[in-house]
Order: sequence, then structure tokens, then C-alpha cells
Amino acid sequence: MRFLAILTVRNEGAFLLEWLAHHQAAGFTDFLVFSNDCQDGTDKMLDRLEEMGHLTHLRNEGPYDKGGIQFTALKAAARHKLVKKADWILPLDIDEFVNIHAGDGTVQDLTAALPEATAITLTWRLFGNAETVRYADTPITRAFTKCAPEVMFWPWRAAMFKTLYRNDGTYRKPGVHRPRSPDPDRLAQARWFDGHGRPLDEQFREKRIFSNFGRENYGLAQLNHYPLGAMESYVLKADRGRAVHSDQMLDVDYWVERNFNTDEDLSIQRLCDRADPLRAALLGDDSLGRLHEKAVAWRQARFLKLMEQEPYRALFARLLMTPPSRPVNAASARTLTGFANLGRMKSGDDAQENDPKAT
Repeated sequence: MRFLAILTVRNEGAFLLEWLAHHQAAGFTDFLVFSNDCQDGTDKMLDRLEEMGHLTHLRNEGPYDKGGIQFTALKAAARHKLVKKADWILPLDIDEFVNIHAGDGTVQDLTAALPEATAITLTWRLFGNAETVRYADTPITRAFTKCAPEVMFWPWRAAMFKTLYRNDGTYRKPGVHRPRSPDPDRLAQARWFDGHGRPLDEQFREKRIFSNFGRENYGLAQLNHYPLGAMESYVLKADRGRAVHSDQMLDVDYWVERNFNTDEDLSIQRLCDRADPLRAALLGDDSLGRLHEKAVAWRQARFLKLMEQEPYRALFARLLMTPPSRPVNAASARTLTGFANLGRMKSGDDAQENDPKAT
């Protein structure tokens, strides 16, 4: 059975080998990776990895569709032979790491635990910055272990998911958070399950992009999401731009909604015995090893260059002044949801973050 991960990257070569080794250890058999406009050598690393047989690399240099860089890549992916051959598909970002609790921690174990599933939602567990200032060439899954509680009441973005879906024709195109282009004749038979193993209702078949918050969603699987990293890395992330909304610069609002550090979760490290040798072997390749070091050096030099510019220097200062985020309790979340629903009723807005079924 073939499990395909689809990835889009830009200037993220320093993190690439850890991400790839981890997901190989987690059972993915195929990787389709799109790069665009890289200055740090990420694209050259991907070329070498393709030569070695680890993945398929496509350059995504534009022009881009209205939806942005990632949508353009996924549109191209829908036509690719790897997508057509895959049994299961999961689009991911470089800061997302699949964390399976079922069996031995592989996607094969997860799908075996849910044999009727057409789609399985992997809900984010947000890993915070833990007041780490300096970027270091250390595996992300070891450096950042502080995270949000298992049960979050707010914000709705803390419960967003990516979807591992069966490529059986029910959905004909991959999407950022969920598969797209459903076949109307097959949709009624689609079976969606969450990462806790619970069946999900029909609204998930076509529109939902976040799990029901205010409850645990991680019994069988979760998606470890490391959206911040060190403060220096976050400044570079702002410089890189968003994969979806590429015209919007990241600021402190994005940071505050994701910087939760109240709990610690080491569960992903049970894959280290399998992932570490794979990463070491990749780094042991002369070409990849040199390119990895260059990508690390590029990040360090780029940060210093950005500090010469007031917008990025101001962002870095704000990060230094901003304390870790405080989870919102259930009562306050109900108040916020009430305000959101009132605003939706008055405006006729159907925005998903105001969905009353989400609590």
C-alpha cells in the first residue's frame, strides 16, 4: 500500500532532512515535493534527494493561481502520476510532523485501526516557542516539546487539521486542509473519522477544516505543529511569506494564537530510534551534508541581514517582549463563541470560525 505525502517548501533546507527521515520512519512510501524561489539551496537538496530515490521534486516557480503558492502546487499535484498511484494521500507543511499513537506509530497502523475510513483528520497540537530566542541546528522534535493542552477551548485555529484520505475516487484533488472535488455519486458513502477514532458527521465530508474543540482529539493520532520555532526562525518565516496568503506578512497576532507552552509532549520521540539513523544516513551523503550546512549558514546570515531593516527588527523586539500565550478557559470561550455567532447572524457571514457546531 502506497502512502503519499505532498510538501511545498521555500528556504527551509535546514529542516528538510529531519522532516523527511521522520515521515519515512512513520511509514510514508512516496513524497512529492514542490519548491519555489529558494535562496538557501532547498531546491538543490531536493534535486539530490530525487537522484537518490527518496522523493520526486518539482519546481513551482509561478505564475501562481489566485489561491497562492500552495494551491498552485496542489493543483499541479492532482495531475501527477504519484497522486494517481497513491492509496492514501496527506498534504503537509515542513513544520508539521505526523504523530501516530496507534500500534508502532506508522500510518499503516492508523489506517488498520480505522479500516472503514475514507478520511482521517489529524488535528494540530500546537508546540510553542518556549522562550527560545536563538536558532540552532537541532532537530525540531527534540528542541520544542512544550505545547498546548490536549483540550483547547479557543482559538478555533488550535483545532485545525490536515486530512489523510483514501485515494479511492471519492475526492479527486488534494487540498491544503482537506481533499477537494468530491464525486457526488460517492460522497454519501464517505466515512470520516477523527484522530481519536470517533466517526464524524456529514458536515466534514465537504467543508470543515477544524475539529470540534473543547475535547481531546488525539487518541489514535495527532499532527505536531511547530509553527513558531525560535524567535530568529520566526523572523525568517515572516520574510519568507505565507504559503497560502503570501501577500500577508506574519506578525505578533499569528504568534500569540499559537504560542502555547503549558504542557509537555514527548510522544513523537518514540520514532527517533527509526528516524535518527535515516537522518544520519542523509547527512552522511557528501552532497546533502554540504547543502544542509549551507542552508543553516544561510539562515544565520539572513537573520543578521533582516535586523538591518526596521520592520523585521521591530518584529523581533515584539517577540522578545511578548510572554507565552495563556489558554482561554471554557467559560470565556463560550462568551467569545457567543459574540462570534451574534456577529454572524447580523452580517450573514458563514465563516467557519463562527460555526456554532464547533464547540
